[in-house]
Amino acid sequence: MKHVLTIDFAKCTGCRNCELACSIHHFNTFNPARSRIRILKDDIKNIVVPMVCLQCDNPLCKEACPSEAIQENEKGILFVSSELCIGCMNCISACVYGGIAFDSTTNKAIKCDHCDGDPACLKACEYGAIEYVLDKGIGQRYKGTSIVASTFEMQKEEV
Repeated sequence: MKHVLTIDFAKCTGCRNCELACSIHHFNTFNPARSRIRILKDDIKNIVVPMVCLQCDNPLCKEACPSEAIQENEKGILFVSSELCIGCMNCISACVYGGIAFDSTTNKAIKCDHCDGDPACLKACEYGAIEYVLDKGIGQRYKGTSIVASTFEMQKEEV
């Protein structure tokens, strides 16, 4: 069975420990810009939104890749093959969820690969916001997003 990362936005504090754990695991450096999980923050509106690849069932990023660099491993996890990636960024444009980033050091696309089944971000999350669970469909991957949607709605009403 395939696993997915789910993030409960209500539990995420925006501490960015997950970003640091990811960058150290993949690049041996503490650099959030090289992380495959991103924390988007708006301190004025008090919004914290973790972004990670949702491992889509029909990945647009894979379809957009002219060099077939986005592949699936034996565990069913989509990853970017750095050997095949040409840095065109088509996958980044195609991903409607913001789950792929560009690493300016390697000039290649990077996306969450679940650390080969042992996610570093999960271990680094002291607040229990990240879970690694069996995939039960795309709806499960949006766990915790209702709090973000309600926050946006409240802000619209205030304006």
